[in-house]
Amino acid sequence: MRIIFAVSFKRYQKGMSTNKKIMVTAALPYANGPIHIGHLAGCYLPSDIYVRYLRMRGRDVKFVCGSDEHGVPITIKAKKEGITPQDVVDRYNAMMKGAFEEFGISFDHYSRTSSPQHHKNAQEFFKTLMDKGALVAKETQQYFDPEAGQFLADRYITGECPKCHAADAYGDQCESCGTSLNATDLIQPKSTLSGATPELRNTTNWFLPLDELSEDLRAFLESREGWKPNVMGQCMSWLNAGDGLQPRAMTRDLDWGVPVPVEGAEGKVMYVWFDAPIGYISSTQELLPNDWEEYWKGDNAEIVHFIGKDNIVFHCIIFPAMLQQHGEYALPTQVPANEFLNLEGRKLSTSKNWAVWLHEYLQDFPGQQDVLRYALTATMPETKDNDFTWADFQQRNNSELVAGLGNFVNRVMVLTHKYFGGVVQQPNVLTDADREALAAMTQYGRRIAKSIEAFKFREALNEAMNVARLGNKYLQEQEPWKVYKQDPERAGVALFVATQIMGAAAIVFEPFLPSTAAKLRNMLGLSEGFRWEYANEETIIPGGTQLGESTLLFSKIEDEQMEAQRQKLEAAAAANAPQTTTESIKHMPQKEDISFDQFMAMDLRVGTILEAERVPKADRLLKFLVDTGLDQRTIVSGIAEHFSPEEMVGKKVTVLMNLPPRKIRGVESQGMLLMAEDGDGKLRLMSPEGGADSGAIIG
Repeated sequence: MRIIFAVSFKRYQKGMSTNKKIMVTAALPYANGPIHIGHLAGCYLPSDIYVRYLRMRGRDVKFVCGSDEHGVPITIKAKKEGITPQDVVDRYNAMMKGAFEEFGISFDHYSRTSSPQHHKNAQEFFKTLMDKGALVAKETQQYFDPEAGQFLADRYITGECPKCHAADAYGDQCESCGTSLNATDLIQPKSTLSGATPELRNTTNWFLPLDELSEDLRAFLESREGWKPNVMGQCMSWLNAGDGLQPRAMTRDLDWGVPVPVEGAEGKVMYVWFDAPIGYISSTQELLPNDWEEYWKGDNAEIVHFIGKDNIVFHCIIFPAMLQQHGEYALPTQVPANEFLNLEGRKLSTSKNWAVWLHEYLQDFPGQQDVLRYALTATMPETKDNDFTWADFQQRNNSELVAGLGNFVNRVMVLTHKYFGGVVQQPNVLTDADREALAAMTQYGRRIAKSIEAFKFREALNEAMNVARLGNKYLQEQEPWKVYKQDPERAGVALFVATQIMGAAAIVFEPFLPSTAAKLRNMLGLSEGFRWEYANEETIIPGGTQLGESTLLFSKIEDEQMEAQRQKLEAAAAANAPQTTTESIKHMPQKEDISFDQFMAMDLRVGTILEAERVPKADRLLKFLVDTGLDQRTIVSGIAEHFSPEEMVGKKVTVLMNLPPRKIRGVESQGMLLMAEDGDGKLRLMSPEGGADSGAIIG
């Protein structure tokens, strides 16, 4: 076998070169459901912010995406609804594309992997790898449905989970306890197509030998600089695992997908994670049929993939390995993956309808796209999971957008129109306070640029909001509404300075709040957008400029609106909750008997949780400070997927006191909180009842 590694690595320099052809991609959304806020915060909003900023810098950037329209969940949905897979993807492609446009995600091109161009491109890519000996045919055993007469992909098989014993685990994962599985791990597996018990039969598929490509991949990863620790850490954990990388099948025994262009592969399609990332290239080919190669090949191509953390392995291991073996493409420059966004303290779940759907938000809050953009950017899960709540959404709108940015702009516009007919006054004399405000204003563009180029969008947004804070502070100190009575000229100078700050706000908020920035430009009497560099100037809006009409940028959101959203969320989740009976729930079997002395040796006491927080870089761990009556001690517990830190503070809990201390992720845990696990895998607190005080002995 001949392994190709024809890419010469150069150290990636932080900061984007001005003469590069920059290709920015956002993960292809799966076309079996609508877009929710977790998707937005994960990759679509950060990529849009980044691209809008680069355009303002005059960079040569293209932004592509498209619907991922292949894979087993789509065929399952089609069978359930009695329609074709094409019907499913047509419906959701239109829904997602429309929602993205209305929300302001500024793709240069939004494609789909069911397009003829993509099928042609993916097949040519596959043939190239075959010709170079980079794919290996291998016979393996796979479940086969004897009644349906076809091999079964993982999601076409269900059975009892070997860990939590839930009755409806899939062949790749148990959704009750979250355990990753192989189809052969299931107890009493059955086909979702016919209900028949599947049989193991031999089949041939084509594999990418990742085990033989590990060193090439390691060299690629080690050549990258400035990658997020969470991204590089996950990549290295795959490479450094005990058994290392393993060969992965790039074909499947299915009838929906890109057909495998190999003799003897009839009835097989490409693995969805083989053809999906090639979709970025296909989308670029549709956008730029004559020039697409400039953005994908050669040393002048800079490629940035925005994804969620669940896609890191595909974009940083599998796709780069494919590109290396092909030999003609540039490798990713950056893959700034975000972590997960939770909702109201719980994990977002499409299947359980615990989500805020973008198309529904746009219906419920017409014209308020930027409010959601602001709230999601402010809580973006850049380095760890974060939580979206409607209370935080309301607070950020009312306190920061309405009372902060909106209030500042409204005061500048109203006062300038009231005193000077909307004409920006030409300043004759500037005070020290004026000069200090203007000098401070010119620093924010540089700070925000630095944060955006480091993919620190929350930090960048906070710096943008500091422009509005500067403006409000300046107006409050200068009080032009009072000064005008004695010194109109001085009031005009103060409003001139405030107008420059408003101009700076129009520039720096453009990547984050594009609709709001457009309103600001209209109020400032401008027909075209700004270049980013204008934020570094002390005069952005010249004296003598006629301002446009004043309009309110934001409106207050009332408690009733938020309560309606919370009730809608709970109702939707309740309607989609699985209906279980005691007969369908299977509990873990009884453990072996212990002696009475062993039981009496356990020191169980009532504790009260004083503090709670997440353990950094650990999705499932919470750290607690617990009052045990005897002392206050730290306890680490793996329950973050079931409880939020906020809801745990003040709770009475059962503590196993005399468990030897143990270090977990660098934190010494001095005991254990006792939990009950339902048959469906859900954890519940073992909370003492009856008002027992901390330190009370249980037993």
